[in-house]
Amino acid sequence: MDILTLVGLIAGVLIVTLAMLANATLLTFLNLPGLAIVVGGTFAVTLIKFRLPSVMGAFRLALSATFTDRVERPTELIREVGELARVVRKEGILGLESHDTHNDFLAKAITLCVDGHAPELVEEALAQEIQQTAERYEVSERVFRGIGESAPAIGMLGTLVGLVQMLNTLDDPSSIGPAMAIALLTTLYGAFIAQLIALPLADKLLLKAEDEQRNQLLITTSIRNIMRGENPRVMTELLSSFVHPEHRSGLAAERES
Repeated sequence: MDILTLVGLIAGVLIVTLAMLANATLLTFLNLPGLAIVVGGTFAVTLIKFRLPSVMGAFRLALSATFTDRVERPTELIREVGELARVVRKEGILGLESHDTHNDFLAKAITLCVDGHAPELVEEALAQEIQQTAERYEVSERVFRGIGESAPAIGMLGTLVGLVQMLNTLDDPSSIGPAMAIALLTTLYGAFIAQLIALPLADKLLLKAEDEQRNQLLITTSIRNIMRGENPRVMTELLSSFVHPEHRSGLAAERES
């Protein structure tokens, strides 16, 4: 699990909630019509901007990607593909058939190699997979960024509705204060959804997409070198560019051992 995403979300909601409770109760900040305007209006605008399958896919990907740490570290992948290269040099490409991996992209690459496809076809299939994965992340990121842009605007719309209703009751001065508070709550709801949920999730999806693409490119480069019969140590040296310079010392020590 990506604990930082969960901790950040809970901490943000908790801090805002505690600030609300400083001089009031939660019921003070609860207005069902205003909440319905913001949530319903934002959802409606999102459906106008995107297709329903894209919206549903965005929420599924956000739950599976942003709250889980499913992307392996490059150093782990380099060690794994290095072992694959050593197996191929000893047993041939069919030696990969018994290799078990938790990485779906690497499993697909191994299957393509074991099936005896030409290197050009293997690279083309992997390139298509990289492109499709990047597009899924891009659509999901755009959906949440669209929600982050729409929610504050819908909140302002709800505020205007509340202000109009308030102006219709100016003959009763005692109702102005509560009516103004209700009108401003819709702006609060819109900012809350955008700044604490939608936009952070969009940024996290963008980060996850970059990590996923980096690992897929690493695997593609590895498979290309393996099919060429490249020396495992040379291949590890080439793949070290995918690793942060601070973490390359461990790979260097393994090559020398």
